[in-house]
Amino acid sequence: MAWIYLVLAGILEIVWAFFMKKSAGFTLLVPSSITIVTMIASFALLSVAMRTLPLGTAYTIWTGIGAVGAFTIGVIVLGESMTPMRLTAAALIVCGIVMMKLSSTA
Repeated sequence: MAWIYLVLAGILEIVWAFFMKKSAGFTLLVPSSITIVTMIASFALLSVAMRTLPLGTAYTIWTGIGAVGAFTIGVIVLGESMTPMRLTAAALIVCGIVMMKLSSTA
């Protein structure tokens, strides 16, 4: 169950990062509110997952899901650049997430 909480926390991290971008520096009420609510939910799910998962594993996977997800949303939805170097960086993050998962005993 901890892994499910961790993945959901990572997905919520993507959501709050996207809406933080859309909030224009927390000047728009709706995107700012969505950012804060999803941020709190993401942290809450991460903390529940950390009850059984090792700190390094949980935190690395949570931030990795958020980083790769935010990069993907940035490219697909916001039209950000997709250069070979950015793709390589995202691929390395995914490799790190997989290695952390494989090395976890929980």
